Amino acid sequence: MMNIKKSVLFIVFAWLASSAFAEDGSRLWLRFDEAGRDATDGRTFVSNRKSPTVAIALDELQRHWKGPSVSLTVDRKLKTLRDGYRIKSRDGRITVTAARDAGLLYGVYHLLRLQQTGGDVATLDVEETPSFDRRLLNHWDNLNGSIERGYAGRSLWQWNSLPDTLSPRYEAYARANASIGINGTVINNVNANPQILTAEYLAKVKALADVFRPYGLTVYLSVNFAAPKTIGGLPDADPLNAGVVRWWTDKVKEIHALIPDFGGFLVKANSEGQSGPQDYGRTHADGANMLADALKPYGGIVMWRAFVYSPTKEDRAKQAHHEFVPLDGQFRDNVILQIKNGPVDFQPREPFSPLFGALHRTQEMIEFQITQEYLGFSNHLVFLAPLFRETLESDTYADGPGTTVAKITASAQHPAAVTAIAGVANTGDDVNWCGHHFAQANWYAYGRLAWNHDIPSEQIADEWLRMTFGSDANFVRPVKDMMLTSRETCVDYMMPLGLHHIFAFNHHYGPQPWGDRPGGRPDWMPWYYHNADQAGLGFDRTATGSDAVSQYFPPLDELYGDASRCPENMLLWFHHVPWNRPLKNGRSLWDNLCLRYDSGVQQVREYQKLWDRMTPFVDAERFTHVQLRLRTQSRDAVWWKDACLLYFQTFAQQPVPYEIERPVHDLDELMKTEPAPPARRN
Repeated sequence: MMNIKKSVLFIVFAWLASSAFAEDGSRLWLRFDEAGRDATDGRTFVSNRKSPTVAIALDELQRHWKGPSVSLTVDRKLKTLRDGYRIKSRDGRITVTAARDAGLLYGVYHLLRLQQTGGDVATLDVEETPSFDRRLLNHWDNLNGSIERGYAGRSLWQWNSLPDTLSPRYEAYARANASIGINGTVINNVNANPQILTAEYLAKVKALADVFRPYGLTVYLSVNFAAPKTIGGLPDADPLNAGVVRWWTDKVKEIHALIPDFGGFLVKANSEGQSGPQDYGRTHADGANMLADALKPYGGIVMWRAFVYSPTKEDRAKQAHHEFVPLDGQFRDNVILQIKNGPVDFQPREPFSPLFGALHRTQEMIEFQITQEYLGFSNHLVFLAPLFRETLESDTYADGPGTTVAKITASAQHPAAVTAIAGVANTGDDVNWCGHHFAQANWYAYGRLAWNHDIPSEQIADEWLRMTFGSDANFVRPVKDMMLTSRETCVDYMMPLGLHHIFAFNHHYGPQPWGDRPGGRPDWMPWYYHNADQAGLGFDRTATGSDAVSQYFPPLDELYGDASRCPENMLLWFHHVPWNRPLKNGRSLWDNLCLRYDSGVQQVREYQKLWDRMTPFVDAERFTHVQLRLRTQSRDAVWWKDACLLYFQTFAQQPVPYEIERPVHDLDELMKTEPAPPARRN
């Protein structure tokens, strides 16, 4: 009894102590303590270079570094380092060397990360070179302050107040990105409003660029291909029209006069109703090259999105490959195709896009989604580093074994090319930036993998937890395990075994496998993807179906095309499988489907129990915030399980296995209710 009382008292005192340092999450992972040294401690922080960027690096050291003296040196001859750095400890002093000013800043943040996570700073001998030259966030922010697929409030950019009033969050945003090596930001939605290119808005963009620049963060813009017509007064936007070419040339000159380091354009064209060169009988290459020629004198690039699909009887998963492979080799050297990680649309699990490796003479970059459009918005705890790494490590076999997506896109394999990576941002004006404290980890994970695609997910989670919450092993170890399993858990309670895109129409929150819209496009409907009938479940993409498997190189085409060998986590992506077909564990498809959904539900409940045990280690404000969202996630997991199993059961005509939890919902009631995201909580 006495031990129980002591345990209770410990928890109470720990809770009171944690409440004393309650915080709102606004500091992200940048919880560096003040150095607390006086002017007589003998340490020095010096550099051979003066610039705003170096001044920031020195200030970070003076305020937060508790170790020995540090020298920052720029050596322009070390061009192969690009944005990278070398750090060496010698004779009680640390030297950070870089080829560029930004490299010094990144090196300083490396030191501070080591200090914050308890790493060794006494015997440093480090050289870091980024995996990708351009490491970008893509903001889907609109000029009216809303964010498409944004779940953390409204846009960070206060367009009505710019350029005269600068929010302090702009600099905080730039600092956070610099701390993880992100060096570019596309500040507006790919469904671009042409007004962003008017003089009024370019002055506002310039104000942001001026704040970002000292942190090594370059501004890019999404542009509407029809802008010469809609705001330029031209009769069309035909990329081969001399007047259109001249309009874009003049516009790029105008932008660079305001923003000398402007990075270039991101373009979504001829997709989902957006204007593009195909409107005039031209190709994607015609459109991209016209913009690339305008940007070329200034070193700018065009990131042309390969996310294209239109109403057709063809399998949507095949369309990008069909449109772009015939254009291979026709793009300028400052054009790079921006390809989503999977062939459909940021699903909880997809195979990698078959475009990776299929384009031998065209530069390719990968686009991930950091914001959780299809993963429970900012209500669900889903750590995305395993998803990002799953794609980057996927072997395309384009040039034989070992030709991973990372190797196809990264700088090490293409030293003379433009290499880049993009992540659709999850930031908003919420105080904690991302709407969920653990969603911050996905911003962090993306940046770390953009810098070094080989960092293990476990290391990223460990770093983030130690920097964000503290280094107590009794907290870090179990919560790290929760993070590392959370993506697989989400797949299990949403769409296991290769199911995909069975979300509620439009907003993509919650299940709606029965969904249909009279007169709507088939490829917007869940039934298009799951194809449930009395015979079985799944999309037949084999040679006897849509033949999407043929877009993959051998041996993947045969592996994916053979139901007995296809990885089970992709089985229903590539095959229409009979309900009674035994899977590898000897049980039927139906039983495995039930077991997977139930496993996802039970795992989220374990997360709830685990988090409740973390009370002594977390301040009350953040603890409660996460606790409430885990409660929502647990309810949502049951909703997903019941909706999908009860609906698919109408086809399978089989009982739910006795060992799993019985459904608590009624299918008729679920089908009458239009799924909707729960109201946001602060």
